Amino acid sequence: MNVIRPLALLMLLSVLAGCATNAAPARHYGLPADQVAASETDISESSPPDGERFLVIRPLDLASFLEQPGIMLQLDDITLNPARDHLWAEELGPMLERGLRRRLSHRLPQTRVISENNPAAPPRAMTLRLELTSFQGRYDGQAVAAGQWQLRDAEGTLLTLDSFDVETPLDTDGYPALVRALGQSWDELASRLAKRIRTLR
Repeated sequence: MNVIRPLALLMLLSVLAGCATNAAPARHYGLPADQVAASETDISESSPPDGERFLVIRPLDLASFLEQPGIMLQLDDITLNPARDHLWAEELGPMLERGLRRRLSHRLPQTRVISENNPAAPPRAMTLRLELTSFQGRYDGQAVAAGQWQLRDAEGTLLTLDSFDVETPLDTDGYPALVRALGQSWDELASRLAKRIRTLR
C-alpha cells in the first residue's frame, strides 16, 4: 500500500506534465486587409484639387485597457477580459493607424493620407485624430469599434468633432471570426470618415 500511493502520485504528475507540454501555442493576428474594394466604394471627389491635398493622421489615442497584446472580449455589461493565447501581432495603435491610412487612401484618391511623422508631411495640413474607447468582441456576438474623432484644417481650426460606434456581427464563433469582424468595423469607420471629410472640404 505504501508503494502504490507514491506510484499513483508519480503517474498523476507525469500526466499533468504531458498536458502542460502539449498546451496549444499562442496565436497572433493582424488587422485584415480592406474588404471594400476601391471600385465598389464611393470615391468620387467634387473637383480636381488646386495642388496636392494632404491629410495627416495623428497617432491613435487608445483606452488604456486596449494597450495590451491580448484581443479583448467584453463578457457582460461591465467585464472586460483580454485573451491570453490569442494576441495581436503588433501594438494595436500603430497597426490600426496604418490600416486607417490605407483605407482612407482608397476612399480619398485625390488626397495623400500620411502619418504625422512622415517627412513628406507639410508644416500645415488637415489633420485627423481618433480616440478609441472600444475595439473588442462583445457577449452579444458583435465586434465593436467606438470612440471619438476630430478633424482640423491647415490652420488648426476645429472643423468637426464627432463620436462613432460601429458594430459588425460575427459570422461564426472563434477569434479568427472576431478579428475579421473587427476589420470590417474598421472598414466601415473609414467609409464614414471619408464621406464626412469630403463634405467638409
